[in-house]
Amino acid sequence: MKNTKNLKTSGLLVCLLIAFNSILSCSNDFTDRPSEDSIGVDNYYKNDDQVISATNAMYYKTWFQFGNKFFYAIGEVGSGNMYSGSADVAAMRNFSITSSDPELYSAWSSLWANIAQSNFLINNLQTRAGEAVSQSVIDNAIGEAYFMRATSYFYLVRLWGPVPIIENSLNYINSPNIYTNRTEDVYELITRDYTKAIDLLNSKVRTANYSNNSKVSKGSAKAMLAKVYLYNKNYVKAKELAEDVINSGEFKLLGGNSQFSLSSKSFADLFTYQNNNNEESIFAIQWKGDINYGSANNANTQFGISNGNLSTSNASYGGVFAPSQDILSLYESNDLRKNETIMFPGNTYPTMKVKVGTAYQTGFTVPAADQIGGQNAGAAIKKYCVGIVNGPVTGPIDGWAMMDNNTYIMRYAELLLIHAEAILAGASSTSDASALNSYNAVRNRAGLASVSSFTFDDLFTERRKELAFEGDYWYDLGRIPRSKAITIISAQNRGNRITAETYTPQEKDFILPYPASDVAKNPKLLEDPIPYNFN
Repeated sequence: MKNTKNLKTSGLLVCLLIAFNSILSCSNDFTDRPSEDSIGVDNYYKNDDQVISATNAMYYKTWFQFGNKFFYAIGEVGSGNMYSGSADVAAMRNFSITSSDPELYSAWSSLWANIAQSNFLINNLQTRAGEAVSQSVIDNAIGEAYFMRATSYFYLVRLWGPVPIIENSLNYINSPNIYTNRTEDVYELITRDYTKAIDLLNSKVRTANYSNNSKVSKGSAKAMLAKVYLYNKNYVKAKELAEDVINSGEFKLLGGNSQFSLSSKSFADLFTYQNNNNEESIFAIQWKGDINYGSANNANTQFGISNGNLSTSNASYGGVFAPSQDILSLYESNDLRKNETIMFPGNTYPTMKVKVGTAYQTGFTVPAADQIGGQNAGAAIKKYCVGIVNGPVTGPIDGWAMMDNNTYIMRYAELLLIHAEAILAGASSTSDASALNSYNAVRNRAGLASVSSFTFDDLFTERRKELAFEGDYWYDLGRIPRSKAITIISAQNRGNRITAETYTPQEKDFILPYPASDVAKNPKLLEDPIPYNFN
């Protein structure tokens, strides 16, 4: 594994200091970027295009240290969906992660950098924007900043519990020792921020002009807030917001034949470079490789097959993450998601370019279990694995073999399952017609028959099937009764195909330790959280 470039400053100090140097870019398509050193906040924001571009970096650069490894090491290895024996990403497989873990620190710093970027725009854009900038453009950019701050805090609170609420980074430049705030207050901030984003962001309908779908919308904020309400068991508001999004017609499923679907597409189309920002994408990280490390997506290298003779990776290594033994039996044989999620021996992928020996070919058949390599899992991860660079099919690669295919944070399929769960509302089962419409739309797209009722466990499993390897299952396990989550995890084979391993987590394993370097600089992180005073 390549070593990531960790920030050497305290993660919270990063949050405070980055406010002085907001990362800017000058094109709405994220590609035409001037030197960041040549732009200052006092000579920027003079026209609509500059303000529109002000949020670009928050769609990829500030997410990199979170999304590169940690996103999968926690969300997938921690949950038992993925297996890895690689020392830098395997600690959550046996719940041995510590406060000195480098990837834990990288993720923490990344989320605080997002918050600092957001705070800068929330607190300064209105006054710094030039007279030629339209108010609607300013409002939308500030709405994006509220959305990003809420999303970053949503990850922080689910991973670390109590964390400091910082609404203006400059307030703490001279006093960076900050108490944490109660989890209920963090959720209150998240709710307020998404609500402000809903008020400020533009409405849109996702069309086949995918370049126009890259940024978040009013519907994106409603969908994320519906998820927050679901986590807090506010089923009435979760249902209301989910139905607002459904009725708006903004998003569609790729594939299927329901009222929610684009029948000309399929589940397989979701994870291709050519379908970045498709009609199903609610919010996705917009990777854009350049000459700098930390701008593109490393999943194609970290997933897939690399056995010395056959490689789906553009790098000299690959297959750092693999499917867990537990997930190999998750899917029914006729589930269309199965082979588009996991590369099983004998599967064929006729459009993927691979390297065989020293030659390249388009199309291949997955070799036998003992020849796949990687992590001795006997299978490989298909989602986000697009293969050897192949023009417009895969998009470009950067100097680290990273690519520009998006990473989903939320898709419309999840919103439909949120809607179904909100109607279920904690009951043992439901046969409600609206809930079934949403639930069955996801199943039908996967080639599965409709059902006439479903339980929470049915829905919970459906979420796992639909969203596997998309970084969500750990958080799902964290929101169900702890004893149930522990039972699920304890029953998993968390080893590889050679050696079975089982681990039973403890209560403390569901909340991560604060990074040791930040605790040393800010001991208040370990003190009891305090209430936050919302003005």
